[in-house]
Amino acid sequence: MEKEKKPDYVVYNYETESYDAALKPYSTSVGAPKITIDDNTDWKNRVSTKVNHKIKTKYEELKAAYTEMMEEFEYNNLILNADFSFEPIVGQTYHLYINKKGNHFLSLIAPDQCNFNFVGSFLLNADQTWEKVSE
Repeated sequence: MEKEKKPDYVVYNYETESYDAALKPYSTSVGAPKITIDDNTDWKNRVSTKVNHKIKTKYEELKAAYTEMMEEFEYNNLILNADFSFEPIVGQTYHLYINKKGNHFLSLIAPDQCNFNFVGSFLLNADQTWEKVSE
């Protein structure tokens, strides 16, 4: 026996053989309000712009910190490979020069007291790292 086809406006579930219009998550009557999808493109664009700005700012901060760290590493490496015949004291400022052979050497003599090729002045910190002193 063939099942009787219900009209389109009647919500009938053939599997459970019951009328289940009240159980649907959406309206099923002809007089129900129209289902519309909100346009959230503007919101997505605003949020996207804010997120991109935040990530770019964080990237620039990390990039600046990395550059600073690499500069500190290069100065420390340069000083530790320089010639000096004394044990540096923490908190003391030392001066880095280049001799005639092109080798770096560390000295206590200030740049205004000698005629060596001056590279920079450095301070030995408590954690045994060298910090460039601004001239």
